[in-house]
Amino acid sequence: MSKRREVQKRLSMLHEIDGIMVAMKNLALLEVHKLEAFLATQRRAVASIEKAAQDFLGFYPQTTARAEGGAQQLLLAIGSERGFCGDFNEALLEPIDLALKDNGTLLVAVGRRLAAKLQDGRYPEVLDDTGGSQPFSKPGSASKIAAFVEGPSVAEEIQAALVRVAGILSELQKHPEAAWRLSVLYHDDKSGTVRTRQLLPLATPVEKPAYPHAPMLNLEPSQFLSQLTDQYFYAALHEVFYASLMAENRKRLEHMESAIRRLEKDEAKLRQRSNALRQEEIIEEIEIIMLSVEALSG
Repeated sequence: MSKRREVQKRLSMLHEIDGIMVAMKNLALLEVHKLEAFLATQRRAVASIEKAAQDFLGFYPQTTARAEGGAQQLLLAIGSERGFCGDFNEALLEPIDLALKDNGTLLVAVGRRLAAKLQDGRYPEVLDDTGGSQPFSKPGSASKIAAFVEGPSVAEEIQAALVRVAGILSELQKHPEAAWRLSVLYHDDKSGTVRTRQLLPLATPVEKPAYPHAPMLNLEPSQFLSQLTDQYFYAALHEVFYASLMAENRKRLEHMESAIRRLEKDEAKLRQRSNALRQEEIIEEIEIIMLSVEALSG
């Protein structure tokens, strides 16, 4: 009886875990459907701004000459804030290691899970005791980790995460020696791979402009480029955060489905074990009854 009770207790616990995982899977699925609409709109907006930027820079390439010369590399790596997403964060480690081999590169890590991976024997200075979002070292110091930023868990938290990232970048730009070339490392849900994408400064087009005449501007070219860059940076950051969160939730869906399948197999085995133990108990009870009848008959 005690063995069967242990099996039943274990089976009940697995059933509860299964219910929790199904709920997490459903939440990830809802998040994926929600992000699909956001991403489609955001990608159209970014493509429109990029097209305008390429048209402008085709006629005013001199406006980016100062920004591109002698800039240091700042890498924004977007990981996950929550777990249960497979190798989502592990896939970012190798590109980060390659990028940080360059002494002029600094890293801003987004997401507690990614920061924990970086802290685990790689870059122990990545986290402070409070888990806050302030910089851990100034540019030019021995540390290659510029800051850790708390990441978003759902789409509604992306705006707050971007405000934190903007605060860190503003702090880095206060140093007079800092002229950054900003790239972002993230999971691209469209290609299903880890992608490194340069956001700033805007790249000068290689091909000739499609139009014969320069665009008419109401602002000075340098002022126009500054405002266009701000708008592009804001829109592109939204796009990469949406894409990263989309890829994270798809990874979580795969992870949950695999875990649920394993749990169902374990539950099936335990049910068979419980039935076998119950059959043994019934046989023992029948034997006891028969022996009792024989004893009474004697």
